Amino acid sequence: MGFWEMKAALEWQIAMGADEAILDAPVDRYSLPETPSKKADASLPPPVEDKIDAVAVSRATAESVTDLDGLRAAMDAYEHCELKRGARQLVFSDGQPNAKVMIIGEAPGRDEDMQGKPFVGRAGQLLDLMFSHIGLSRQSPAAETALYITNVLPWRPPQNRDPQPDEVAMMLPFLKRHVELIDPDILIAMGNHSCQALLGQRGITRLRGKWAEALGKPVLPMFHPAYLLRTPEAKREAWADLLSLKARLSK
Repeated sequence: MGFWEMKAALEWQIAMGADEAILDAPVDRYSLPETPSKKADASLPPPVEDKIDAVAVSRATAESVTDLDGLRAAMDAYEHCELKRGARQLVFSDGQPNAKVMIIGEAPGRDEDMQGKPFVGRAGQLLDLMFSHIGLSRQSPAAETALYITNVLPWRPPQNRDPQPDEVAMMLPFLKRHVELIDPDILIAMGNHSCQALLGQRGITRLRGKWAEALGKPVLPMFHPAYLLRTPEAKREAWADLLSLKARLSK
C-alpha cells in the first residue's frame, strides 16, 4: 500500500470516529504493576475529615443573641441536633418573661410537640394545679405571682426516651442564655434530667427539697409532675417543696 492509500485509509478511520491508536495485541491492565503515583505514602497520616463541634456552635450562637425572639430564632435554625428532624416543632417556652420563678423541665412530650408549648399534657395540668396552691400561675401578668416555663431540650425525643448526654450538652448553652435573658429570682429543676443539666447531679429522690445554686441562681429540685402521676404518694414531698418555695419568695 502506497503513501496516498495509507493516508486515505487513516482519514477514513478518523472520519468513522477512531481517535486512538491501539497495539497489535490486547493488554491486561489488571496484571500491570501499580505505578508509584497510585501508591499511598505510608509515612503520611490518613486524611482527617472536618468534624463540626456542635457545642461550640451552640455556644457562639447563644452568646450572640440579645433577646428572647433572637434566641428562639437561633434555636429554631440550629441544625446539629438530630432531635429536630423527628420533632414536629420547636417547644420554646410558656408563661411570663417577667416572672421571678423559672421552671426548667426535661424535654417535650407528645402533647407539647403538637402544641409547641411546655407542660400542656396531664403532667402540665398537674403542674398548674400544684403551683396555683401557692398563688403562682403561668397566666399571671404580675412578676410576683407569675411563672415562666421551658425545658432543657426544645425538641421531643423519639418515643419520649430520656435525653442523651450529647443532646443536653449541645443545647445547654441555649438554656444558659435563656436564664440570663429571663433573669429570674429562682430556678425550679423539675426532674432528674433537669438536675443533671443544671447541677451536674442525678437522684431526684435525694436532691428534691434541698436548695442548691446554678447559673448564679438559687435552685430548688422537685419531682417531675409525670412522676407524681405515677407515684401519688410522693405528692406529700412535692407539697413540702412548694411550701419551701413560697417561704423563699416571701422573704
